Parts: sequence; C-alpha cells; structure tokens
Amino acid sequence: DSEGGLYVCLNTFLGFGREHIERHYRKTGQCVYLHLKRHVIEKVPGASGGALPKRRNAKLFLDLEISSDVNSDDFEYEDEAKLVIFPDHYEISLPNIEELPALVTIACDALLSAKSPYRKQEPDSWEEELQASKHAKTLVQLDNGVRIPPSGWKCSQCDLRENLWLNLTDGSVLCGKWFFDGSGGNGHAMEHYKETGYPLAVKLGTITPDGADVYSFDEEEPVLDPHIAKHLAHFGIDMLQMQVTENGLRDNDIKPRVSEWEVIQEAGVKLKPMYGPGYTGMKNLGNSCYLNAVMQAIFSIPEFQRAYVGNLPRIFDYSPLDPTQDFNTQMAKLGHGLLSGQYSKPPMKSELIEQVMKEEHKPQHNGISPRMFKAFISKGHPEFSSNRQQDAQEFFLHLINLVERNPVGSENPSDVFRFLVEERTQCCQSRKVRYTERVDYIMQLPVPMEAATNKDELIAYELKRREAEAARRPLPELVRAKIPFTACLQAFSEPSNVEDFWSSALQAKSAGVKTSRFASFPEYLVVQIKKFTFGLDWIPKKLDVSIDMPDFLDISHLRARGLQPGEEELPDIAPPIVIPDDPKALDIDESSVMQLAEMGFPLEACRKAVYYTGNLGAEVAFNWIIAHMEEPDFAEPLVMPAFGEVASSGAAALGAVGLDNQPPEEMVAIIISMGFQRNLAIQALKATNNNLERALEWIFSHPDPEEENDPALDTMDMENNANANILAETGSEGPRIKDGPGRYELFGFISHMGTSTMSGHYVCHLRKEGRWVIYNDLRVCASERPPKDLGYIYFYHRIPS
Repeated sequence: DSEGGLYVCLNTFLGFGREHIERHYRKTGQCVYLHLKRHVIEKVPGASGGALPKRRNAKLFLDLEISSDVNSDDFEYEDEAKLVIFPDHYEISLPNIEELPALVTIACDALLSAKSPYRKQEPDSWEEELQASKHAKTLVQLDNGVRIPPSGWKCSQCDLRENLWLNLTDGSVLCGKWFFDGSGGNGHAMEHYKETGYPLAVKLGTITPDGADVYSFDEEEPVLDPHIAKHLAHFGIDMLQMQVTENGLRDNDIKPRVSEWEVIQEAGVKLKPMYGPGYTGMKNLGNSCYLNAVMQAIFSIPEFQRAYVGNLPRIFDYSPLDPTQDFNTQMAKLGHGLLSGQYSKPPMKSELIEQVMKEEHKPQHNGISPRMFKAFISKGHPEFSSNRQQDAQEFFLHLINLVERNPVGSENPSDVFRFLVEERTQCCQSRKVRYTERVDYIMQLPVPMEAATNKDELIAYELKRREAEAARRPLPELVRAKIPFTACLQAFSEPSNVEDFWSSALQAKSAGVKTSRFASFPEYLVVQIKKFTFGLDWIPKKLDVSIDMPDFLDISHLRARGLQPGEEELPDIAPPIVIPDDPKALDIDESSVMQLAEMGFPLEACRKAVYYTGNLGAEVAFNWIIAHMEEPDFAEPLVMPAFGEVASSGAAALGAVGLDNQPPEEMVAIIISMGFQRNLAIQALKATNNNLERALEWIFSHPDPEEENDPALDTMDMENNANANILAETGSEGPRIKDGPGRYELFGFISHMGTSTMSGHYVCHLRKEGRWVIYNDLRVCASERPPKDLGYIYFYHRIPS
C-alpha cells in the first residue's frame, strides 16, 4: 500500500498492506499487528542552491517497489511504528513499555531491529570478496605439451569424474577433497601439491568468460587469479581470451557486441515512454533480466491473465497462511503488478519541474521489483537461485514446470504451449521404423550457417578482419550472416543421424535416422533459435546471425502422418542393460551428453540420463530425460548409486521418498527408461529383492501381472512424481492438447545481447494495441525499430480459421 504503510502480524510475522489487512484478520482471527510507516524527507535544490526539505509519505520498499533509489544521498527517512489492535483499530504508539506485556514488547523490538530479508538476501547471494593470489603474477607453467579437452575429464590417479581440479603449473587433472566444495574426492590434488609445490589449481566446470574458481594450496583459501586467461590458454583453454585486454574486452569483440547492443535496445533513437496497465517495467535485481523478459511475455497472454489476475481475489482468499511460499499467490501478485497500471503512471507536472531543476531530462520509469517472486520461483534451483545470468529458454521451461505442478482452477494456462511431437526413427539396415510421441513446449530451430545468402560478403569480411588484426589497424564494419527462415525450417524437418542407435530388429547397434513432426499444433507456438553452441576450443559460441523471421507463419506441412502404408515397425524389444560391478567404473559417453546439452537440457541432467541408460546413445537418454524432467532433483549433480545396497538404504542414498521396503529409485528409473510401466517396475524389483537382472527376467516371464492395490505403493507413486497433478490429469487419455491449424502470427520476441547465455542482457519486444513495445527492465517504451531478425525466442499465436 503506497499510503498506509505495512501491517505485520505479531503471530505469523507476515506483512500486509492496508487493503489486505482486514482480510487477513477475518481469515485468521489474529488481532495484534505492528503498523510501520516510513516518511521520506527528500532534499531538492532550492533557488539559492541550498537544500529545501520536502516531506512526503512513501511506501515501504519491500516487494512491488518503485524504481527510485531510496538508498541514495538524496533521501532521509523518519520511521513511525504503532501497535494496532483489531477489530477496533486501537493504536498504541511505540516505544511503550508500561502498557504492553513483555512478550509483545520483545516481538516488536525484534521486528524493528530485524534486517529486511530482501536487503539481507543481496549481500548473502554474492560470494565473499576474494584476494588475488601472491603466486598469480609469478606462476611458472611447464612446457610439457599438455592440452585439456572440453569434456571427458577424470582424475589421473583414481578415475573420479567429479570435483576435479586442473593444476595451473603442469596441467594435472586431479580430484579434490570434501572441504573444497562439499562434493567429495580422494584428495589427490592436495597430495600432488605436497609432492611438487605447484600452488594454484582451477576447478573444471566453473570456467566461464567471466572467471573461474581458483584455489591456492599454499595460501589455503580460494583466491583470484588476475592472469587466469593466460594460464588457461597455456593448456589450450581459450574461453577467457574472449574478454582479455586492458579494458576487459578483446578489440575485435567491441564492434560486433556494441552493434548488437545498440540495435536490440534501439539505442540512439528517442523512444516514447509508455504508461498504464500492461506497460509496467520490472527492476533488474542483478542479472535477472532473463526473468523480467520471460514474465513480460507470459503475462501478455490472455490465458495467464485470466488464470492469475482474473482469479486474484479467489487466490488471495484461499492462499495459505504463509503466502510467500505459494506459487499461485506469487504469480497473481506479480501479474497484478504488471497489469493493474498502479505502478506505471506518468510523472506529475511537479515531478517534471523537479527534474528540470535537477537538470535531469530522462523520464523517470516507475515499475515493480519482483524480489519475493524470484526468491520463491528459484528456491532450491542451483542456477536460478544465484545472481548469475541464466538462459531465458531454460527459465521459461522451469516456469512452465511450476505452472503444471500448481494448477489454479480447472484450466491450466500452460495448456496453450503444449504440443505433441511425433518422432519417426528408421533403422538404415533393416529399413524398419518406430513411431513415438512426446510432449514439448518449444520448437527449437537449428541455424544452418551454410545457407547464408551473403557468403561472399562474409568471406571478404573475415579476410579484412584478419588483415586488420595482423596489422593492428581498426577493424572493418561487422558483416552479419543472413540466414533465410525457410532454411531454418528445412533444417528442422530434415532427418538427423541417431548416434549409437540400437536396432531391435537386428538386436545390435546400427545406423539410424530420425525425423520429427508435429502430432498437434499448440495455441501459442514458442520458437527458439539455436544460436548457442560449443567449440572444441572451449569457446561457447553464439552465432551472430540475422534471420528474416516472418510475421505470419504457416507450418501446416509439418503435420505428422503416422505409420504409412508399406512401412514395417521395429519389434518392441528392449535393449540389454549393462550393469557394472562398480557403478563408478561406468564411463559416461560425453558425446551423448553434449548432444543432449545442445538441445537445451541442464548438463547434470544429461549426464544422469546417459549414465542411467547405460551409454546406449542420445536417443535412449533423451527418453529418460522426458520421463524424469518433472522431478525436483532433475538438474542436481549425478550421485553414483550403489547397486548392491538394500532397498531402504539405496533409496535414502538417492534422496528418494522414504517408504519402507520400496525399491531404489535409480533401479525403477532404469526399467522405466526401457519402456515399462512404473508399477510393473516396482513389482518386479520387489519380487526379486531388488536384483535388476532378475527383475527384467521376471517382467518377461510375467506378461500380464496382477494389479497391485497397495496404498503405500500408490502414495509413493504420487510423491515420487514431481508432477502428480499432470499424471492425474492425463491418465490413460494422455496430456491435454489444444490442437488446431498450424497458422500463426508473431506477437512477441525475446532478444539476447552478449556472447553467452550466462552473460549479457535480455530484452523483450511485444506487440500491443497495434504497435511494438520494448520492455528493457524498468524501461518500457514504444518501439521504433523492433529488431525482429536478431531475436532468440519468438512467441506466435494461432490465427483462427
């Protein structure tokens, strides 16, 4: 509430504005509240250059806060606190010791002296400031010819593949110990230091263009290495060379990156600010532009507006006592902030005069700060809970997953994105085929660089660029590859080779090809341009391309057709499973891991998928991912299971839901990945004392097992599935699909600036009321030149028949 301050319940310690406090009192019966009000004294320059105090009421800057910097030197505060007793609104000014019970006084003092969780969250989320190592400047590196590959690392002493450290003197790759990061190891990196005295090591897997985790054995603490790029380049790791110069940018990166930033943000053009409902900006909380861009697009869709903002009173009435932990409450609150117009108002005349007096001619953009929303939606997620930049596409899928798991009413708004993909896989030797269907939410389009229409210009530019670099002359103007959209669509529809395809017709590995088609067309089609890839030189490359994305899109020709006359299906036989005596001895096929990672799945999930499917190839691992992507630990690091353990200890080791006498979850997952039902997998493991090989034999010898009506089994099924609501909804009928014609119109796109999804900046453009609008965090303006050819994620809506 912008006028009435904040009411904090002394029983639940939850805060409410004036418009919601009565509802909370009626709902809970709690009657004692601490009323906090902040009066801001703002210093504005007077005619004589002095400071004239200007007193006004200001809202408490907690969650939906305006963009003014209340921590700047232009403000001073006076806080007012009262105790309010409901229902009579009896007020007691504080401090007051004589009239209040000791317990109430203690509670009030604790609240008044407590640090705001949002203010506390900011410094806690950043790492402690590190000091430069004393060894960094004088570090000697051996010319021993060692080159470190971009994947497939393992400890040279014990073959561990987790918690690995690269010694920056001789290039040894060795495992750490528990105290490095809690992930464990055998301490071979420390032993190597004691034997050689080589002091610095960098943790593999933490290297980005912005830095890496470096540890000094001699100084016994994490340190900074100002020369980390040079030290890594010594071993063939060139990722950090992307940003190494005196000013932190490589010379030949300046022009392309600045050009991209200028075009996407429409810099150099005077843009008209937009105000009112639907034109509310969002504050960047520190690399949170990926969240801002996605949520602006999401709440431009009528189905999400109806589900959350349209149902706001009902959601608030039925929210739990702690609404900070309720997804639907947080979505409704954010949607209301974006669509109500309360936080997007044009400046008053007095404020304009004040700006002129301060010689500030930039428009003041108010907006909201989604701190509580970000804190909830990223809770427990290893990436989104950090203050690092993230991939907008991954966040979109994470959000859809949460929407699916938290239904609001009878209609699920994420239904508008869901579609079925038909995958046709053909064995090249037997010519037999297999048709499968899977659910998806994004159409991922590859970028065929060979289809560029300006190849001659690109070749000439590359020659001039190299000559300019060699002669240390200014670089030529950037030439961006122009890729026809039709070429991207053609690349999407063409057959692709299936690595390590296991043919059930041959009972052996064979060559296979796969094609994908739409078994249904969604109401809203989300298209991702696959601009990001990895090079063998460790550089995460972003394809700097211009694609003529159409305003109107027709993909009707990509409709699936099913089994065709004359085609013969592959036998429904599962591949053999390989069970090592020592689970840690199973090498993980890194090529399959990278193949899945390039599809947009988290790296750790890809490693688990390849591991749990016995290195049978990317296709089998992909099916495992689809079956497990709703699980809460989907993106958590791989923990090697111990197959010999009994059921209860095996389940506990893997974090499975703990019900007595239940099979280990990783064994259930392996059987499910082979195409069998979950209840059948559990029955087979129970019948064979959790012996995987015997369980498979049991399944084949019991083609029609009796239904098990064990209530505990049903409970485990529901609890182990992170999306029980979807299972209940789909049942035997399959997922809810809104099929229709495949003709669409563009209404929004998200663009990315920078060299990697883990850095740079995101901006959203949306078409509203007949014109394009740019949403650049707090800045919401009418777009003059929407860069539709440089987008990363595009949003289309279906054109009615």
